[in-house]
Amino acid sequence: MTATVSILRAPLGVFGAAALWAAGAGTCMGAQEPVGDTSPGLALRAAKVLVCSSDGEQTVVDHGTVLSRDGRIEAVLPRDVEVPEGYELEDLGDSWLMPGMIDLHSHIAGRGYNDAVYQANPGLRVKCTVVPGNANLRRALAGGVTTILYIPGSATNLGGEGILLKTAPTSYEDMVVRDPGSLKVAQADNPKRWGYGMNRIMLNWTVREAFTRGVAYAKTWAAYEAGDWGKDEPAPEVNPQFEVFRALYSGAAQISTHTQVHQVVLASMNIMKGEFGLDVFIDHGTFDGYKATGRALELDVPAILGPRSINMQTKGRGIDTDGAIMGVAAEYQRRGMTDIGFNTDAPVVPAEELALQGAMGARFGFRDEAGEVVRGLTIVPAEVAGIDHRVGSLEAGKDADIVVLDGHPADPRSAVTRVYVNGELSYDAREERLF
Repeated sequence: MTATVSILRAPLGVFGAAALWAAGAGTCMGAQEPVGDTSPGLALRAAKVLVCSSDGEQTVVDHGTVLSRDGRIEAVLPRDVEVPEGYELEDLGDSWLMPGMIDLHSHIAGRGYNDAVYQANPGLRVKCTVVPGNANLRRALAGGVTTILYIPGSATNLGGEGILLKTAPTSYEDMVVRDPGSLKVAQADNPKRWGYGMNRIMLNWTVREAFTRGVAYAKTWAAYEAGDWGKDEPAPEVNPQFEVFRALYSGAAQISTHTQVHQVVLASMNIMKGEFGLDVFIDHGTFDGYKATGRALELDVPAILGPRSINMQTKGRGIDTDGAIMGVAAEYQRRGMTDIGFNTDAPVVPAEELALQGAMGARFGFRDEAGEVVRGLTIVPAEVAGIDHRVGSLEAGKDADIVVLDGHPADPRSAVTRVYVNGELSYDAREERLF
């Protein structure tokens, strides 16, 4: 898997002409005025720096240096550019640097909730169960996963609110990236087993009924906050069951929808995005869910695929591949989807194996001509979750979440050796090798 090298034509910034590439083919990446001398900066030098820039390219800097200070990325310097004063230089030799990986389907941040009481639980909040620094989060961190979407299970149709968290901090307040992170919706077989037994048409009815009420609630509050409200009218009554719809309606959060099989993926998108206009992403999208790619592109619905990387049930679903195993991510990609990420559904697949999900995709046909695998582990999920202003790439102003590896991230032989979160060394295999 070979990533292409591209040139980022950014402003020259404060490092001036000295920051020109040694080959004379560009400038330093995202250089900005270094912040004051409140704390020493950190300079990490490595054989390769995978920037995963927000412009849709996988920029690779050979023998680059990442500058950070006060928990933020300041710049990526190309080969032979001197590190400015005020930075502690760590020369990591032949290592590779990449942004912290992001898993948008995870159940490992806490314990002790029951999401199977009602078929529609939009008001359930798993944030109340978060256990900072638990063993599973530590293993995720050791695998280079620095941000997760912690969500309810899939026992019911509307499982409740998820929350976006950093894996490294040891206090809840420091972990939170965004609350709410998503509304978890589950379609197809899992919630069919709830209570008296459901079928797919009943699940669709439940989603429409709950969304009709939730969106009406959100519109009422939007009108009130905009001042479009009677002078003597009291404020709308707060209903915890539908509060998450205010974030969904404003675009501040998304729907993460556990959905798989073509008909179910199609129906989920058509209802939630097509009918209600709410941002949603395909979560799982496995078996023959890729057949809905055309409609997903029309509706601008991305896919975060996993943990099932392959489809072996081709014959039973009328797909003739001469008995070949079909790569799920490759099929979405072949039909034109570019916004493809990967997930583990941890602990279904261990969180520390998120990179392996990308490797499996590549093994079964997912094209990696321009770093698509690494982007699917970093900037793509960041953009899908609406947190790319903070994480997902090594660009100026973003959180200094940096993973150090001894090889390509999607090579199963590569190992994570260090992880920095918010600029702090949070995992060091020399001191604490977990696997």
